[in-house]
Amino acid sequence: MTTPRTPVLTAGLWMLGAIVSFSLMAIAGRTLASTLDTFEIMFYRSLMGIVLVTAIATATGTLGQINRQRMGLHGLRNVAHFAGQNLWFFAITAAPLAQVFALEFTTPLWVLILSPLFLGERLTGLKVIAALLGFAGVLLVVRPGADFTLGIGSVAAALAAIGFAGSMIATKLLTRTTGIVCILFWLTVMQAAFGAITAGFDGDIALPDAAGWPWVVLVAVCGLTAHFSLTRALTIAPASVVVPFDFARLPVIALIGYFLYHEPLDTWVIAGAVVIFAGNYINVWGATRPAVAGR
Repeated sequence: MTTPRTPVLTAGLWMLGAIVSFSLMAIAGRTLASTLDTFEIMFYRSLMGIVLVTAIATATGTLGQINRQRMGLHGLRNVAHFAGQNLWFFAITAAPLAQVFALEFTTPLWVLILSPLFLGERLTGLKVIAALLGFAGVLLVVRPGADFTLGIGSVAAALAAIGFAGSMIATKLLTRTTGIVCILFWLTVMQAAFGAITAGFDGDIALPDAAGWPWVVLVAVCGLTAHFSLTRALTIAPASVVVPFDFARLPVIALIGYFLYHEPLDTWVIAGAVVIFAGNYINVWGATRPAVAGR
């Protein structure tokens, strides 16, 4: 007989889908940056997202899940995410990918701080250790005081992390009463509106060229699959358990940067990846081990 997967391990598999999706989106976003600005990328991504979500919901008979309940929370979630995502798209064009993702991974620290306040989740010692180990791995990669420079791309990545943390907290709150289809629908609709306003502020929204459309489609599809995977993970396990899984994205994107963009890859990146995986292992072990009597 096979042993059933625990909720935490199942959530980890969904986070693997998010990691792949985010990594592909980084490649597509960097490719599009030569012809579209970040607001335009978000606008086209969201427009395509509306079509995809509506089509999938219609095909699966889940269109009825879409409602207008908790619109204020949907709005807060999407403002936070729109700001974070635009900063992220800018950062991947202005700094090395590994550095951007490393700074983005301060998100779990913000989530760990905020989850007891907004979600009522218990902050255990092991969760803190796991997050700190992950952040220590990040420090090994960026090495403050060595060749790390605090440029505009780095600042954008750090601010994006705060936006993503706010979005994750709001997503977890929404998953308690709202279906995934509804969350994704309002994600695409609201962010298409935000994108239209910001991209069209100067009266000129550029169209992708023939070579750019496939990359726009990839950004849209990966954006949805990433959010679907992340939302599924958050419905299965606590946010403070789910988010540190995302640290595994750093060594993946470091290898992508090395092979596709000839960005440096050295022993510090490998060492950081080992520490990051150690933090993830402790996090999973602490969440899946049987409770000790008397504690």
